Amino acid sequence: MLRFLFDVHVPLAVANQLELRGVDILTAQADNSATLQDQDLLVRATELGRVMFTSDIRFRALAETWQQSQRTFHGLVFAHPLHVTVGQMVLHLELIASAVSEEEIRNHVIYLPL
Repeated sequence: MLRFLFDVHVPLAVANQLELRGVDILTAQADNSATLQDQDLLVRATELGRVMFTSDIRFRALAETWQQSQRTFHGLVFAHPLHVTVGQMVLHLELIASAVSEEEIRNHVIYLPL
């Protein structure tokens, strides 16, 4: 099952609901990495073997740039906050965590809603 690192832009309700469902979530706040720049946080997620989850458009653009330059990262899931509800984030992330392998998400961006 995939493990996630949540950016500070994600509502804590999403993390709380996923933890209740058995998904391994680490928030940037709990990791003491909340003040890191996006690039450093993506490196941190990769070091921890976690998929980054964010609602920050600039973070998504960074991951897309890394894809184009073939720079390795553990994977990123992006949900635009105006297009995805908290409930949808929970359902889709739970599905991704259980159905997607680390090899399938490595160096890729998944966009919510699915």
